[in-house]
Amino acid sequence: MDPKPAKYAPKSDADILDIVTRHPFAWIVSAAGGFGATQLPVRPYMEDGRLTGLIGHFGRNNPQIEHLRDQPRALLLLTGPHGYISPSWLTDRTQAPTWNYASIAFDCDIRLIEDSAGIEALLRDLIDTMEADRDNAWSLDNMGERAARLAQGVVGFHARIIDVQAAFKMGQDEAAQEYGEILTALDRAGETDLAAAMRRQNPDR
Repeated sequence: MDPKPAKYAPKSDADILDIVTRHPFAWIVSAAGGFGATQLPVRPYMEDGRLTGLIGHFGRNNPQIEHLRDQPRALLLLTGPHGYISPSWLTDRTQAPTWNYASIAFDCDIRLIEDSAGIEALLRDLIDTMEADRDNAWSLDNMGERAARLAQGVVGFHARIIDVQAAFKMGQDEAAQEYGEILTALDRAGETDLAAAMRRQNPDR
């Protein structure tokens, strides 16, 4: 994977976990049998307070599953807050446009999960997380016996993280005036996620 400049490194492991939990829709990219790519939600797998893996599930008819049986290695790609930065926001209109973003590439070993108990645990974890704090929250138990039939249609996976390449390009290149003007414009436009991410990555500005 292409290493990013050190100035774009996340401030802490918590920044990486934050992307996984708040922006969980990931690309699963594999190379065995020709490139395969599936976009699906993932959840963090924690050990001793550390992010060591990602878990999720494929539809059972997805051909990428067989490729991963043959070669259980994949990249899991996530994108966090991002957006176009317009020179129209700046006093100095000779500045060039750019794009601020947070992105993470996890190099992983993939273990498929096909037992009914393991699949049910994955589904419950994802559903319960997505339904948390909702009024009249839904649960897998609401499906009754249909839940078991649903589980037969998926194959779970545990992606053990081998390496991480993360880039949080959040205004580190900008001079103080331009940085402040960008934040003002983002706040005015309601781009709160991107503005908050910039502030997290530049705590002293």
